[in-house]
Amino acid sequence: MAKTFGEKLKQIRTEQQISQQMLARKLFVDRSSVASWETGRRMPDAAMVAQIARCLGVDVETLLPSADEKRRANVIMLDDERIVLTGSLSVLRQALPNADVKGFSNPSEALDYARQTKIDLAFLDIEMGAVSGFDVSRDLLAIDPTTNVIFLTAYMDHAYRAWQTDACAFLLKPVSVGAIEGALARLRHPLPGADEQP
Repeated sequence: MAKTFGEKLKQIRTEQQISQQMLARKLFVDRSSVASWETGRRMPDAAMVAQIARCLGVDVETLLPSADEKRRANVIMLDDERIVLTGSLSVLRQALPNADVKGFSNPSEALDYARQTKIDLAFLDIEMGAVSGFDVSRDLLAIDPTTNVIFLTAYMDHAYRAWQTDACAFLLKPVSVGAIEGALARLRHPLPGADEQP
C-alpha cells in the first residue's frame, strides 16, 4: 500500500535517528504537532511541509504522496455483538472495497485505535451495555472532528437522539450494501479514495 505523508515523515525521521521532540524543536512547534502529522490526524500547510523538508534535508516531493499513491479510507465498525459485527463487516467491505475496514467489539479498543490512526468513517452500534455509541461518537470527534459517524441500531426509537448528534446518518440493523451506499452520500467530510469506490 502507498505511504501517506505521515508515514513518509516518520520513516525519514527515524532513519535519520531524529526524535519527534528534536524535529519539533527545529520546526518551532510542539511534539504533539509532529505526532499528529505522523498519524495522519492533521496535515501541515505548504509552508510547513517545505520547512520540514529543509530540516530533514530532502525534497518536498519525497514527503508528499504522488498522484498514484492515494491514501485509502480508514473505516471502523463497533458492535459489542460479535456475530452481528462479523456479518456487518462483510457487508461494509462489499460497499467500500477500496477502504481499510477494521471491526471492534470493545469501545476502548476502538478509541485506542483512533488515537493512533486517523479514522475517516466510524459505524457505531448505539446500545453496547455500559458505554453507548453516543459516548464513543463524542470521544471519536474529540480525537478528530473530521471523523464521519454513522450510527447503527436495531431500535428505531434511538433515531431522534441520533439526529441530535454530529452523526452523518442512522442505519437500522441488519445493514445492507444499498443502505450503506445511501449513507455515504450524506458524509460531512470526504473519504480518501472515494472517487475510486464503485
